[in-house]
Amino acid sequence: MSAATAFPIDLSAYKKVSLDPSVPKLTDEQRAALKANIQLSRDALVFFTATGAARGVGGHTGGPFDTVPEVMILDALFKSHPDNFVPTFFDEAGHRVGTQYLMSVLDGHMPAEHLMNYRAAGSKLPGHPELGLTPGVKFSSGRLGHMWPYVNGVAMANPGKTVFCLGSDGSQQEGNDAEAARLAVAQHINVKLIIDDNDVTIAGNPSKYLGGYSVKQTLEGHGLKVLECDGEDIDALYACICESINTPGPIAIIAKRPMCPGIEGLEGSNHGHDVISVPAAITYLEAKGHQAASDILKNIPKPSNDYEYLGSSDKMGSNRNVFGEAMVEVLGSMSEADRKNNVLVVDSDLEGSCGLAQIRNAHPEVFISGGIQERGNLSAAAGFGMEKGKQGVFATFSAFLEMCISEITMARLNYSNLLCHFSHAGIDDMADNTCHFGMNNMFADNGLDDGYPTNIYFPADANQMRACVKSVFHDPGLRFIFSTRSKVPMILDADGKEMFGDGYTFTAGKDDVVREGSAGYVVAFGAALYRALDAVDRLRAEGIDVGLINKGTLNVVDEDTLKKIGSTPMVVVVEDFNRRTGLGSRMGTWLLERGLAPKFASLATHEEGGGGLWEQFPHQGLDPASIMKKVKELKG
Repeated sequence: MSAATAFPIDLSAYKKVSLDPSVPKLTDEQRAALKANIQLSRDALVFFTATGAARGVGGHTGGPFDTVPEVMILDALFKSHPDNFVPTFFDEAGHRVGTQYLMSVLDGHMPAEHLMNYRAAGSKLPGHPELGLTPGVKFSSGRLGHMWPYVNGVAMANPGKTVFCLGSDGSQQEGNDAEAARLAVAQHINVKLIIDDNDVTIAGNPSKYLGGYSVKQTLEGHGLKVLECDGEDIDALYACICESINTPGPIAIIAKRPMCPGIEGLEGSNHGHDVISVPAAITYLEAKGHQAASDILKNIPKPSNDYEYLGSSDKMGSNRNVFGEAMVEVLGSMSEADRKNNVLVVDSDLEGSCGLAQIRNAHPEVFISGGIQERGNLSAAAGFGMEKGKQGVFATFSAFLEMCISEITMARLNYSNLLCHFSHAGIDDMADNTCHFGMNNMFADNGLDDGYPTNIYFPADANQMRACVKSVFHDPGLRFIFSTRSKVPMILDADGKEMFGDGYTFTAGKDDVVREGSAGYVVAFGAALYRALDAVDRLRAEGIDVGLINKGTLNVVDEDTLKKIGSTPMVVVVEDFNRRTGLGSRMGTWLLERGLAPKFASLATHEEGGGGLWEQFPHQGLDPASIMKKVKELKG
């Protein structure tokens, strides 16, 4: 968005409100000012998050929209009595980052116009707050349930001050928060939670998929004092906040409200969890009298990547959804009795993102919604697969694999049969940015050389994903299948035919020679493969006879292929995993152990994200031009 385009909602209308927590009742003037600030902020949030929808980068409108009332009250308290609080809006739902950006503008750290670049590449406004990246942002927050334990420490470092943490009924499902609650009570930590309890998460309603779960009763069971109110009743909410401040020790305020209160078509719906659609935002803004904001949304162009990749088809496939489709085919080949007795599929509130929704729709008898508790859900699936012939299936985002390392170890030690699908692997299409990069996935292979079988698979395209699932489903041991958030094209062979199409069979541990080469080889996988293929085909057209290997099984050495590539002058590994922990860090060792010493380079994710979608690849130096440059450097 051009800097010359003025922010169409006048944020200078934000009112300064003086509040005294020792006086828990609002005056008419205070109430009117707070309500005006709430409406102003909610209108601004709808508008600038919708610019993310218009550009196709998403944006999570509902969470920040919901929590505006408590944020407005806290802002007034922080500024009225700055010495009494740690004046940070700590938030354990990182996707509610719109709150942090709005408050940064209101506090003068960046111009309002910059909000219209929400989540855009290079804007430094990613989908989760990152300390040190965005002006005015005071903390980093990524995965759910990670902030309250951290805020306990902040509170202990600031004795005599009150520290607030904005929570959610989704975050509270994570085991981290149970541990934080126990510590807060035991140490009498002066931390105050305000929990937005709207009974909505990505995949549905906690009251339905976690019957018996109650945020209030759970926290009371840990020993916290719990206050409950209607989050849209500003007087009741303010009274609870004052009571929490005036009562030493940990207290939780549960603010009951529907998701997206007052937004037609979204109120009470889990669709409000992500970004508001442009048509819904236009309807909302025009009803509020913001015609200029509506006009801007109507005219925001959606950026497109016009680069034409060589070596892959125009046809794109969503591997994360094909995983589910392939699973349905496998399960459909079994009798209903066999499915019910031998397969358990456990979702962690991401069924629509990981392909499990297809399984739930086709075979609900093997599917359960486990809520936002990845560690326990993985272990439950592993426990089901402890018996020979039974298979546990688990799925979530790749970034969350790091949370499950101990559980993976226990599954291995108990000889479980566990098939895991981790979607959103790597960095492609990751507007959420660094905290949601799925780049440390090799951690899944953390056993010993004589340990229980553990294979890591990253199919190159939809054809190979389907073949991979069908091939490895019935295998014993731990199997991890990764997929990108982005759609990827079909890989073509040297004759222009789909390489993994009709007649192809996936073989675990076998690398795929996509292009032969005598000058050296590029080794890649996932979303890096088709980009590397483009680079290789362009290099070959320039007379550099470089080849390409697709390493579909990441942690198993294909001895024949390794000898083949290691006997050439150079090897370049291209991946969007972490340079420190990814394939490149292993392949160099594998080559040296076998006395193979080609020139070697590893191109991988090595710095914090730059926002946007496909733009993450050139930001990390993983685009075709960067690959070609590195090959030419090694060739000399």
